Amino acid sequence: MRKRWRRKRAKGPGSSPGTLVYMGEKAASKVRLSVIDYDEGRMVERDDIPLDQIGALKETATVSWINVEGVSDPNVIEEIGTRFGLHPLLLEDILNPRQRAKMEPYDTYIFLVLKMLYVEKDGETRSEQVSFVLGPHYVISFLEDPGDIFDPVRERIRAQRGRIRLMGPDYLLYALVDAIVDHYFIVLECLEERIEKLEDEVFTRATPSTLHSIQHLKTELLYLRKSVWPLREALSGLLREDCQLLSDKTEFFFRDVYDHTIQVIDTLESLRDTVSGLLDIYLSSLSHRLNEVMKVLTIIATIFIPLTFIVGVYGMNFRFMPELDIPWAYPVVWAIMIAVGGVMLVFFRRKGWL
Repeated sequence: MRKRWRRKRAKGPGSSPGTLVYMGEKAASKVRLSVIDYDEGRMVERDDIPLDQIGALKETATVSWINVEGVSDPNVIEEIGTRFGLHPLLLEDILNPRQRAKMEPYDTYIFLVLKMLYVEKDGETRSEQVSFVLGPHYVISFLEDPGDIFDPVRERIRAQRGRIRLMGPDYLLYALVDAIVDHYFIVLECLEERIEKLEDEVFTRATPSTLHSIQHLKTELLYLRKSVWPLREALSGLLREDCQLLSDKTEFFFRDVYDHTIQVIDTLESLRDTVSGLLDIYLSSLSHRLNEVMKVLTIIATIFIPLTFIVGVYGMNFRFMPELDIPWAYPVVWAIMIAVGGVMLVFFRRKGWL
């Protein structure tokens, strides 16, 4: 498994529940907060907002999207939790990037965790945990690293495109989750291209490095499946949950995201089967090449068995061997050996062994 998929646990065993310790692979340089506050008629966007000003957004009548980039500072996360009344166990989950996708309803808010997937420049896939808190008038998004795939959502809010400015925070949460799930399809397209190239390599010029590529791809697909599969359960629980924070109109949109998630999972399963088939084909091709080599060596050995018998007979040191006194004995023996070899080659070809 790739190093970026392994997380080093920093929290010691036996720690008190709700102990806030960042358990990510690396710490961001600084936690950055940005806010977009909007309704149908107005929109205010602020970057690098001070921490002591975000508490006022909890009770506003407008929709507030608070985006937190970097979750490596437990003190900042704890302060946000205090100002919005978030449960300590929820904050602990935010600081632990090892969480599986899940949905947890609380009295006045909903907590949702899922994985954001990227394709890096080298074609490899990278994951990042994203946590959401949906409240009556706000959505808080927590990202591990700076930068995300939410720019299209921001542009829709700024340009007042679609219904996002007409709907509540539940629709904003849908738009953010939908952006993540839609990006899964881009990742799947890149994986399909890699598998197609690997198929060509297996059928034309398979090498020992091909086996390494197949195994690496199998591990990557397994990790992606573990990242995406729980999202199905989380969205299903969100739709089943009788929550006043989720309107009936928005439920239809979340059902669409749920359908897309099922499609992503089905595609991942198909890709896993394809890669497993490539591994079987690679091993079969190795076995076939080995059989071909063994067949050639066996034919050569079989041809030399009677020839070895002939030269073995005339290599015996008996004094009375009549053939030794014949002038043409040596070329005759050569002719016999060549004839025997030729007859055997014709026989093998007619049998289809060559």
